Amino acid sequence: MEASPLTLQVRPTSFQPKIDRLYEDLFRQDDEDYADADGFWGEFFLLNPDKASLQRRLEALTTEDLLHLQDETQQLFVRAIQQIKSAKSPTDEHALDTLTVFLGVILTKRYTNPSADIITVLSGLDEVDAVFLEFANAIEGIIRTGVSLEVRNKAIDVALSLTAGAYQTSLVSYFTHRDLFPALMKFIQDSDVPELVYKPYLLLGLLANYNKFEFRNPYRLRLEDFINEGVIQKIVRGLGSALSLSRDSYVAIQEDIAEGWTLSNTLAYLSLGLLAPAKGAKPPPPSAEELKEGFAVLPSPGAAVLLDVYDFTNANKIFCSNFITCPPVPGTGEAPFSAFLSLTSYVLHHGYRSSRATLYGLLNLLILRIIIEDLALCKILCDPEVLLTVRFCRQRQPFLPATPKPRPAIASILDILVDTINHNLRRHLDLPLYISTVGLIHRIISYLTFTRTRLTYHWSLLWQTLLSFLRFMTTYAASLAVQDPDLPSLLNPFLATLALAVVSGESFLPEAAAYDDLFYKLVEAGEYLARFKEAFNANTKQPEALNSKPNGPTTAPIDILIQVSSHYHDLVGAEKGKGRVSNNLSPREVSRVIRQGYETLSLPVMDGLDRFDRFREGDERGMLKRVARVAIDDTKKLLRPS
Repeated sequence: MEASPLTLQVRPTSFQPKIDRLYEDLFRQDDEDYADADGFWGEFFLLNPDKASLQRRLEALTTEDLLHLQDETQQLFVRAIQQIKSAKSPTDEHALDTLTVFLGVILTKRYTNPSADIITVLSGLDEVDAVFLEFANAIEGIIRTGVSLEVRNKAIDVALSLTAGAYQTSLVSYFTHRDLFPALMKFIQDSDVPELVYKPYLLLGLLANYNKFEFRNPYRLRLEDFINEGVIQKIVRGLGSALSLSRDSYVAIQEDIAEGWTLSNTLAYLSLGLLAPAKGAKPPPPSAEELKEGFAVLPSPGAAVLLDVYDFTNANKIFCSNFITCPPVPGTGEAPFSAFLSLTSYVLHHGYRSSRATLYGLLNLLILRIIIEDLALCKILCDPEVLLTVRFCRQRQPFLPATPKPRPAIASILDILVDTINHNLRRHLDLPLYISTVGLIHRIISYLTFTRTRLTYHWSLLWQTLLSFLRFMTTYAASLAVQDPDLPSLLNPFLATLALAVVSGESFLPEAAAYDDLFYKLVEAGEYLARFKEAFNANTKQPEALNSKPNGPTTAPIDILIQVSSHYHDLVGAEKGKGRVSNNLSPREVSRVIRQGYETLSLPVMDGLDRFDRFREGDERGMLKRVARVAIDDTKKLLRPS
């Protein structure tokens, strides 16, 4: 019997997907040319892309490899644009997914001549205008009128990949020639899913920041003129969802719900009791090293959206008003501004852990500064009828007081500023962070004084924090003096805040006890006040028009504080000498002596303590450019396949 011509082939241990083999063929770097083969590209875009495989193969290529493969990479880019323009399913979606990965990887590589090399890889110098104008037109068209929100969202991913990856080159300018703003706003208007608002909003922020200090950025002008309140409200709700997720990345590392709160009763309070978890054994707490490693990489890359919050806040008052008054987002029970304040609390609580966290914290403080410096907006923050519940970070002592009941937003902001002071103290102080923090406290006290707004707040905590900070600065005066040039920007508003509270406290403190407590704490700090003046006298200056009467002698804020402290110190000594009080004063005796001292205390009527420099974007140029670079890097991370 003859042997059969059919032989059993050895079954391969694994199968290589067809699309992966096409990636291998395309980037093989041999003499075989696939770039101009219509059949190759037809099959290439017909198959489902394997994002992880494509990413691995592209990451394995050096910049020299990519320049060598320029014919192939240029054809991939051009052919993908053609598929996008065709608007034929599924090849248009496959082209969008492919471009997101392709651009996301090749644009993050370090080129010797970034602009020229990237142009060579994507289009060639001779064709750059034609190819990128066609690219921008195709992306704009899909975002505006794509067959589905999913496809339109993928086009936004491609635009984000190009914008973030080529941010330091002129290629982003093609998105200023082809204005994406109307298409992005239409996408937001068409979407009823808050989460889908995140990416178009993020793209808008990157475009609005592109070279904005070098030329009149058209996206910034669009932000200023935008008045569609319906779309703005959708943006705000989507923003709230994104900020809550960023905050939750901290909670995932260390649960820190306040004493007296539980997840179950908090959800019940927010009418979400059905979502409360079943009772069971608690998992073991993370170790100190695990906490350190986990917090070191936070906030999550999603925090990049904070750059957009800043730009919209700075440019558009309609956005600001909706941002601070929008009710809780359905399904979360958390108002967008509550989510923003909560994330700010967590970022600043851990601000010392990295320069990246500090930059995002500074950006959020800048957003709050813009809002607080607007009298109409600050009035809303202080309105006893406009209340918020905010979850504060409680992951390291000292803890903020548990405040489960809704309060005016300004009270929550003061808590965040107090917590920032307490948790970022270092011998070599982060001056920009403390200048921003103290400056905001000064602006809040100035507003309350100017408007005679009485605010219910745990004022004792604020006085204690400020005077503890004074002791800290006095103790480490030698270390602070090294940073001399910026020191007055911290010391002057700091002293003005305390002096303003002393001379005008009755205009904003809700009860006499809070005023008495301030005076008592000044008496306790008497020794440090004198030492502080001696240590920092050369670094402080007189606020303009700080006179007790026209053309009269000026009185420095530190002298007011020393005067008050000395007055009560002498009064207590006299009372002890007469046997009217014991050596160890009780709280009741302290209150009686302080109230008695008001009758003999003479304070100058002073102008200028409530003055501060209004925000000007140009003054923050360096910091904003650094934040933009961080946001760009985070956007790249967001777009990488998991």
